[in-house]
Amino acid sequence: MQTELTKLLGISYPIIQGGMAWVAEYHLAAAVSEAGGLGIIGAANAPAEWVREQIHKTRELTEKPFGVNVMLMSPYAEQVAQVAAEEEVSVVTTGAGSPEKYMDLWKDKGIKVIPVIASVALAKRMERCGADALVAEGCESGGHVGESTTMVLVPQVVDVASIPVIAAGGIADGRGIAAALMLGAAGVQMGTRFVATRECQVHNNYKEKILKAKDIDTRVTGRSTGHPVRTLRNDMTKKYLELESRGATLEELEYLTLGALRKAVQEGDVKNGSVMSGQIAGLIKEELTCRELMERLVRETDALLMGAKNHA
Repeated sequence: MQTELTKLLGISYPIIQGGMAWVAEYHLAAAVSEAGGLGIIGAANAPAEWVREQIHKTRELTEKPFGVNVMLMSPYAEQVAQVAAEEEVSVVTTGAGSPEKYMDLWKDKGIKVIPVIASVALAKRMERCGADALVAEGCESGGHVGESTTMVLVPQVVDVASIPVIAAGGIADGRGIAAALMLGAAGVQMGTRFVATRECQVHNNYKEKILKAKDIDTRVTGRSTGHPVRTLRNDMTKKYLELESRGATLEELEYLTLGALRKAVQEGDVKNGSVMSGQIAGLIKEELTCRELMERLVRETDALLMGAKNHA
C-alpha cells in the first residue's frame, strides 16, 4: 500500500478522508489520521477562528499528519487560508474554485496543496500553478458534483499529470481502491464511507439514512443553477426537483435549501435537510470505527492486488 502519495504525505495508507462541510470536524480527522490515512477538517463556511480551534483540538488527539479543506467560495476563505498557513498544517485540499492566489502563502510554509478537480483542463492548470497532487473527483460523489464519472476522469487526469492523482467518487471498499490504483491513481479520497464511522459526529439519523440507502437513492439537484449537488432523496429533494422542472427562480431554490445541510447533520432532519451522500451509499451496511474500517480496506485491497499479481 506504499505509493507516491504515502511518501509525499508521510502517511501509512494512500487513503484520504473527504473534507465534508459540517461533517469533517476534529474527532473524525484525528481518528482517520491515527488509523494511518489522512484526516481532513472541512472548513466549509466556518469562520477562521473555528478552523484554528479545530486544528488545535485535532493536535490534542494525534501527532500524525492531517489537513484542512478550504472552500474557496466561502466568505472566510482568505482568513482560513491564513490560519492554515499560520498553523502550518501538513496539507491543504481545496474545492469550489482555484487556490492560485494562496499557493505561495502555503508553499512557503512547507504545506502540501491538493486541489479537488473535475476536469482535465483544471488538472493541468493546478499542476502549472504548483499543486503537489490532485483529487480527481467523479460525479458519483456526494455534495457538489461535476459531469464525468470517476472511471472516465481518473485515467485522463493521470495521463496529463506528472504529480500524484487521487481518485474520488464512488469508492467505499477495497475493490474501489484496487480499481483506482489500476487506473493509475496513487490513492483515493473517501467521504460518504467515513460518515458511517463511530468517530463521525453527525446526527444518528444522518448515518442511518446512509446505512439504509439503496443503489438508486441519490438525486442531483441544482443542475439548472449550474451548481449540481448530489444528496439522498427525501421531501426536500422532491420539492426542489419539482420547482426546478417548473423553472423556479434561483432565489426560490436557494430559499428551499437555506441551512439544509446543517439541519440534516446537526439536527437530524433527514426529511427536509440536505443529506449529502455519494452513490456508493448503497454499499455501506455497517458502522465501524475508523481503525476497523482502515484495516478492512487495506486487507481487501492487498488481497485483490496480490491476486491480480499472482494471476498475471
